[in-house]
Amino acid sequence: MKKILISSVVFIVILDQWTKLYIKNNFDLYELRPVIDGFFSITYVLNPGAAFGMLAKLDDSYRQGFFVIITAVAILAVIYLMSKEKDMKIRLVSYTLILAGAIGNFIDRIYIGKVVDFLHFYYKQYQWPAFNVADIAISVGIGILFLDYIILSNRSKR
Repeated sequence: MKKILISSVVFIVILDQWTKLYIKNNFDLYELRPVIDGFFSITYVLNPGAAFGMLAKLDDSYRQGFFVIITAVAILAVIYLMSKEKDMKIRLVSYTLILAGAIGNFIDRIYIGKVVDFLHFYYKQYQWPAFNVADIAISVGIGILFLDYIILSNRSKR
């Protein structure tokens, strides 16, 4: 199981970094290319903040160090949780996704100080902030953890 989890982390990080490299090499910053007109486009943006641009307005001199430290602590925490988790395979899958996503975005922060985002969904005036493969991995991992928690809570009430 350990080899599968490590391989999964490596695969997701490589996929994340490859897609970001493709975008950086084939798109101009802020270029928008519709994929499904009126719903989905590829848009190259650099996100200096966290998810959905949170803390993007934090002073540059603090932001970079803040995100590097927070991400490093999160990565170490997830590795610790993975090492303690023996029985719940679904949690290991969740931690694997979160870890891979955190590493993918951490690489961006270390090398360019911002995160490359490019998947942009919208409908009429409603916009969802652009995101990337690492963000998907983190979101799915957190979603699995949340569902696992709900299921376990319901079982313990019975």
